[in-house]
Amino acid sequence: MSLPALFIRRPVAVTLLALGLSLAGFFAYRLLPVAALPRVDFPTISVSAQLSGASPDTMATAVATPLIKQFQTIAGIDTISARSALGSTSITLQFDLTRNIDSAAADVQSAIDVAKRRLPDNMTTDPSYRKVNPADAPILMLSITSPTLPMTELDSIAQNILSPAISTISGVAQAQIFGSQKFAVRVEADPDRLASRGIGLDQLASALAAANDQSPIGTMENASQTITLDMPTQLTAASGFQTLIIANPKGGAVRLSDVARVNDGVENNRQASWYDGTRAITLAVQRQPDANTVAVVDAIKAALPSIMGQLPPSVTVSMMNDNSVPIRAAVADVQFSLLLTIGLVILVIYLFLGKLVTTAIPAVAVPLSILIAFGAMYALGYSIDNMSLLALTLSVGLVVDDAIVMLENIVHHIEQGEKPFEAALKGSSEVTSTIVSMSLSLIAVFLPILLMGGVIGRLFTEFGMVVSLAIAASALVSLTVTPAFAARLPADIGAPTARWSPAGLFDRGFAAVTAGYGRCLGWTIRHPLLIGLLFLGTVAGSAYLFVDLPKSFLPQEDTGQLSISTQARQDISYEAMAALQTRAAAVVAKDPAIAHVAAMAGGGGNSSMNAGSMFVQLKPAAKREPLDVVIPRLRKSLGQIVGLTSYVNAVQSLRLGGRSTQSQYQLVVQALDAGLLRDWAGRLRDALAAEPALFTDVASDLQNNALQARIVVDRDRAEALGITAQALRKTLGDGFGEQSVATIQSTGDSYSVILEYDPNIDWSNDALTSLRFRSSSGTLVPLSAFAHIERRAGPVTVNQTGQLTSITVSFNLPPNVSLGDASARIDAIKQEIGLPATVFTSYSGTAQVFAQSTANMPLLILAAILTIYVVLGVLYESFIHPLTILSGLPSAALGALLALKFSGMDFSIIALIGILMLIGIVKKNAIMMVDVALQLMREDGKVAREAIHEAAVRRFRPIMMTTFCALLGTLPIAIGHGASAELRQPLGIAVVGGLMVSQVLTLFITPTIFIGFERLRTLLSRRPVETPAVEAPSAS
Repeated sequence: MSLPALFIRRPVAVTLLALGLSLAGFFAYRLLPVAALPRVDFPTISVSAQLSGASPDTMATAVATPLIKQFQTIAGIDTISARSALGSTSITLQFDLTRNIDSAAADVQSAIDVAKRRLPDNMTTDPSYRKVNPADAPILMLSITSPTLPMTELDSIAQNILSPAISTISGVAQAQIFGSQKFAVRVEADPDRLASRGIGLDQLASALAAANDQSPIGTMENASQTITLDMPTQLTAASGFQTLIIANPKGGAVRLSDVARVNDGVENNRQASWYDGTRAITLAVQRQPDANTVAVVDAIKAALPSIMGQLPPSVTVSMMNDNSVPIRAAVADVQFSLLLTIGLVILVIYLFLGKLVTTAIPAVAVPLSILIAFGAMYALGYSIDNMSLLALTLSVGLVVDDAIVMLENIVHHIEQGEKPFEAALKGSSEVTSTIVSMSLSLIAVFLPILLMGGVIGRLFTEFGMVVSLAIAASALVSLTVTPAFAARLPADIGAPTARWSPAGLFDRGFAAVTAGYGRCLGWTIRHPLLIGLLFLGTVAGSAYLFVDLPKSFLPQEDTGQLSISTQARQDISYEAMAALQTRAAAVVAKDPAIAHVAAMAGGGGNSSMNAGSMFVQLKPAAKREPLDVVIPRLRKSLGQIVGLTSYVNAVQSLRLGGRSTQSQYQLVVQALDAGLLRDWAGRLRDALAAEPALFTDVASDLQNNALQARIVVDRDRAEALGITAQALRKTLGDGFGEQSVATIQSTGDSYSVILEYDPNIDWSNDALTSLRFRSSSGTLVPLSAFAHIERRAGPVTVNQTGQLTSITVSFNLPPNVSLGDASARIDAIKQEIGLPATVFTSYSGTAQVFAQSTANMPLLILAAILTIYVVLGVLYESFIHPLTILSGLPSAALGALLALKFSGMDFSIIALIGILMLIGIVKKNAIMMVDVALQLMREDGKVAREAIHEAAVRRFRPIMMTTFCALLGTLPIAIGHGASAELRQPLGIAVVGGLMVSQVLTLFITPTIFIGFERLRTLLSRRPVETPAVEAPSAS
């Protein structure tokens, strides 16, 4: 007994099974997590190290390189990139996709422990790591403001309440604080006053450290009790330090206020942040690479009310750039498209079948198939995201095909006068093999995707699996539920529809179209040469357009957020940079499309002093222009600020790579010779910047023109004076490195005492050489006695890829310029400028993945076609019939590529998925024709010409039904309405274009090629054409 016959005879079991699967799928849908895209994050770990006052060169050679050497011994490392700035180094470790991030973190900590003994002894803190990609945009930003509280108290709230509470939430990698204003006592020493009293800066540092020493002094005991000894000598504010005696030369006490200005300040007074023009402390929350954005943001929002209850009433915490908002909006739009698609598909079925009761069966089968797919998605750990919902939306037009084929054939038998039960048994047995063939061959389209590795494989595996699950569920429902319900149709279901009803009018019109198609098909069959030339034309046109059409990775997505990087001259002061940054933020805030702006300036973290950043939240899409208008307008406005260069980028849901650059696409330049590297990287950057039609926001992370005062020491004279290099560096570090020389301990936190030379002094070469240093004899010797000063250019940052120094040239693309065109032009530019072989380049991040995916595109399409051919060959036990079925693919490809070209879209990875979908859709139409033709040749002994003509006309209605269902199922996506529609639209455009062209052509090409192949087979086997073909296998 076949599977359909078994369930036709067990209606109660079918009903209960369908109900149970529906409930399971519904509850699974409610439990599925929500995300923007499938998890494609590379396991990424960021390692940071600090050495206060150290130059970028020192940080690179003494800190970054020893750590990198040790990290290179870790298994599964994909890329190591490092950035060293004044006093800090950040190393980003990107691992293979298959590497577990927790085990990778353990290996990183072990490597840090091993490398520590090779790091400088004066590092006060060990290197630390976080499981975070520093290049990722924050998932949420919190700005803390108050009209009454000082910035130091707001910083304390951020450091001790908000940041710890948020950082402990599952999935949060870090809550990075921008514009930190942590309290500190600042001691600004006057070198002249120190010299006049014979006091060295080293003596001052020792006195400050001793004054706040908090060494335990123990307990005293007697026979009956224990008494803890306490001595409250700690100084906690500037007022206490001012009267501190630091020396007693000749019996006269010298107090700290005699030689220095002491004030209550902040630990780093060269950084700040603003929220909508108001000074603020800003927290940027970043997620761990494997965390779900929506779940993490929801957890933060749930925790905020209790956190806010601990804050003073005057404190306001403002949220912006909530990444869950665009994700939820995009998912809601795709869900609406899914429901709309189901409604449109049911409408098409009603028009073709003409009866509500008949339409009810596929109206049940389609949602049931989708719900079964939801259950399978939950079991596989997938999420509701753009890709999975897009797959389900497209699947609606596919899953209904099986139900249509089954139901239409059963209704055909009922219309011939058979009873519904017998019609269901007979009709289901006739199309079982067809449904199995269509489903297996369609799933085969996605097998190459499922076997792909890397980012593309990870990104689209979920898409392919969800479509495959929906198709498998559809086949199961069509072979069980659909025939079981069809067997219970009313006996008069085959009666004609009412003459003037919508379905009746449509039926009469469609009958005329069918008759016209039959006549046209007869003419084309009689002119095979013309059809053959048309077929060759579609092949040639598809090949040409595939080569000619611009290639890109993913379309630019409008998430409602922008990131703006700013850069000024390399020797700019903090005050000047802060003034430029606030001016830029004001310009951005005035734009009518902007809702909120969070701006940062200064050298906090691993940023350089001449760099700033802005995080921008746009108004809802309905209240502003599209990004193609907003971004150029902002670039023009910011370009009018003299002395500041700005780089505007749209924040994307998918950010690949761990390298932070001013622009989106990255070209890494490396060479063994550092001078050669700087020269040719500069030439390459200038060449790209000279072509604004192809490249915008061209930037380089090379910053080696900062003004440096190099102290050239005469070692012989210094040795004669008893001054060591260590003592010299220690004193200079105390004076200019803003180092902490003492600590103020408190219950909730600890604060620093910062010693420095008076920053108000005009530090010329003469002022620097007049500084005095203690010799081994105890006397103070001026620097001019054993050294001189040279002014020269030096680096602001030093960047490395692996152990080699590297320079990254980054760029954005103007509207209507594809990444493929830009990449081709870069290759040409390298040839034109004569880039030597000793200087090598490679793409990083998105550009790198694009280069890999472009190389694999033809192989992926070819693999999909070969896979289908193999599956069809096995099913039909024929080498020729699969070729007939696949003959419609060139016309589908031609239609898809033409649609992309006329709509001005690139051939992106999303469009490629549309092409693969077309392969599955188009060959289903051919299968329906070929199956019936083979049956007529086998059972009725008809010749190929007669059999294929009758088969094409008989199956014209289900072919048009399935095509219209697929077309209307894709149309909402092609229209491109809603959040993140830019990401989905190329797929819809490709499928709609391919369906429209292929539907017109394949209805004539496939029958003609079927006849031609049958003649060829006859010639090869020396049998007449009329010999029946091999029977397609039955799934019973």
